[in-house]
Parts: sequence; C-alpha cells; structure tokens
Amino acid sequence: MAAILEHQFFLSEIIGRRVYLKSERVGRLTDLVIVETGKLPEVTHFIVSRPFGYPSLLLPWDKLTLISNTEIVFDLNTPVEYERIPAEGSILLRAHILDKKILDMDDHEVEVVYDVKLAFQSGKLYVSEVDFSRHRLLRRMGLKKLANWMAAHSEEATVSWMYVQTLPEHLGTFKGHVKLSVLKENIRDIHPVDLADILEELDGDQRMAVFNELEPEHASDTLEEVEPRVQRELITAMKKERAALLINDMSPAQAADILAILPTAEADEILKLIDKESSSQVQRIIDQHDENILLFATQKFMKMPRAMPARDVMINFRDLARDMDVILYVYVTDPDDTLLGVVDLRELLAAEPEHTLADIMSENVITLNPDETLSDAVNMFARYSFRAIPVTDSLERLMGVVSYHDIKGIKPRFD
Repeated sequence: MAAILEHQFFLSEIIGRRVYLKSERVGRLTDLVIVETGKLPEVTHFIVSRPFGYPSLLLPWDKLTLISNTEIVFDLNTPVEYERIPAEGSILLRAHILDKKILDMDDHEVEVVYDVKLAFQSGKLYVSEVDFSRHRLLRRMGLKKLANWMAAHSEEATVSWMYVQTLPEHLGTFKGHVKLSVLKENIRDIHPVDLADILEELDGDQRMAVFNELEPEHASDTLEEVEPRVQRELITAMKKERAALLINDMSPAQAADILAILPTAEADEILKLIDKESSSQVQRIIDQHDENILLFATQKFMKMPRAMPARDVMINFRDLARDMDVILYVYVTDPDDTLLGVVDLRELLAAEPEHTLADIMSENVITLNPDETLSDAVNMFARYSFRAIPVTDSLERLMGVVSYHDIKGIKPRFD
C-alpha cells in the first residue's frame, strides 16, 4: 500500500512535485487521470513531464509507494514501458477541471474552479471537492500571507464532487464548463471579467437569463467587459429603460464606446433616457468634436495619505475599491491634493503590514496634463503599458485619472 503523508490535500499542492522511480528522479508531476466509478472519481494514473525532450510518462496508481510534501515515488525500475499519453476520453484534473467555469443546472450562475481537493481512503485516492475560494487562487500565485488572511476572514466555497455532473464521454481537448447538479449561491460575488467570459460563450437565451439576474451595478460592470458583439445583443434584447440605467452608471467614455456600436436610432433613444449632463458629454465623445483628455478622466479612484498603513488598505480593500473605476493603483496625495506618488496593487500585496504607503510608493509618476488630448493619452498608454494614468495641473494637483479600459476601444480623431 502506498504511503500518503497527507490524507487530504489540494491538486495545486502536488502539481510540480518531483517524481522518482525508486531512487531515480525522472521528472515532475503535471496532471492526474481520474475515472468516475462511483460517487467520487478515483485517481488511476499520474502524468509526469520529463526534461531534455524525453516523452512524458503515464504511471499507474498501483505502482505508487509514496506521496510526501516534496516527492512522489513509484516502485518501478525503468520508465520505457510507461512512455505513453492518456487514452482518448481520459479525464485530466488539471487540464479539464482546474480554472474551468461552473454553471448550475439552469446555466444561471457562474464560478471558477481554483483548486480540486483530493482525499486518501481505503488505499485509493479520490476527488472529493471542487474549490472556488479566492484564497486558493492566491495560494497558487504564491501570495500565501494574503491567502491565509483571506481564508481566515471568509467562508469556504467548495462543492462536493457528488454534485458535479458527469463530464462528456469524448473530452478531447475539453475547454467547456463543469456543470453542477444543484443550485449554488447567487452570482453577485463573481468578478465581472469572469462573468463576461461566460456570457460570451453562452447562447442568447442563456446569456440573458444570467444577465437578468444581476444587480444594476454588477450588470453595468459586466457589460463593459464583454465584447462588442455581445454588448450589442444584450442591449438590443433588454428594455431601453434598463439599458439607460446601466449605461448611466458608466464613465462617459465607456458609455460612448458602447453606444457607438449601436444603430443611431437606438443609441439616440437611450441617450434621451440617461442623465442630461452625461448625455451631452457622451454625445460629444461619440462625435469626437472634443478630445480634451479631461473629458475621459474619472473621479472614481483611490486617493490616500502617505501615512496610511498598507495593512489597513488591504483589510479594507473591498470597501475602498467599491464603485471605483480604477482599482489597480492607489494614488498618494497631501491635504492639497498634490500627487506625491502611486502604489501598484502588486506592490501593496507584497508589502509588509507595518509599511506605510510612503514606504512603498513610486515617486516618479507619469502623468497627463489637462491640455493634452485623447491622442496624447493613446500614445502614452502604448509607450508605458500602464492601466491608468493620472491627470495633474501645473502645481501637480490630481485632477482625475484616465483608465485604459475607458479609452481602449475609442479611436482618436487625427486632423
């Protein structure tokens, strides 16, 4: 019987472990093959990648002697007879399950499988749960401190494999979705980017069924993320009053980007229903009669003093980022709104809790001035690959922030 030092563990924790045939190291684990023989699927084979161009190995479970924190050992003398690929139709946990979307029975709700839980019972290894907790994703990214903190402050988000429908018989290079056989929690916690990916792949009726379940703010954010073809289909299928409500919640630049893809009569009808001031600004952007960059700047960004501890920002990040158009950067200012520096979200995640924003901010900030145009901003985004650029006046006071997301689909007018 194999020696399993961990009776429960996650797929992401063993992928990449060193694999040995007795004492000879042959490669690293890249995937597990499972078969659905009962309520829980059973692991039958280990797929091992090898260096220097050698073929991959398909090693059987019954030859396993050890799974430890650092290595996996098989009671085999030579790899030659195991140089093969999985049989057609095999289910591969990493390739077919990990990072795939989950839908409920009615295709109304969506999550992402960030990890798969495995359990050792009666001499066999089974798949027990799929896990869509955000902290599992953070652990896979190497952000263990943040993952541990998030795990301690949030509920587990797992579903037993018994509630997962059987996967297609002929998987091939399966790129579809895992489907649950029970209804899950509502979709308000799903990130708009993930939701947009799903909407783009569903058919029209399913797409509207999912979209109609969203609260207005979530729907507006998701609408911004989907491709133009799907934007047009969603807006055309909904009542114009709801379309106006969603578009009114966007920045003028993004609203113009979406309305510009609609037939003129349809766009005009929606423009009449949104806020009058916003409507005028959106129309100017559509017509491209005014390219001053302030027209595209948002006031919805995170602005904080230099003495703010990084710990406090991270603990309250969800609340701080709510309703913001720009969330990847924190802008550090003084009481007069003078821009002192900027902190990238990645730097914030890596910072020690006791560090202040002043300790980790970049003082050399690339900015736009209020006299520059959309064309200037497009060129600057292309040159520096930032996700947002602040606009400052001659005294370095922060006047707004231009998001790449808001201008990426807008063509500047060149005279």
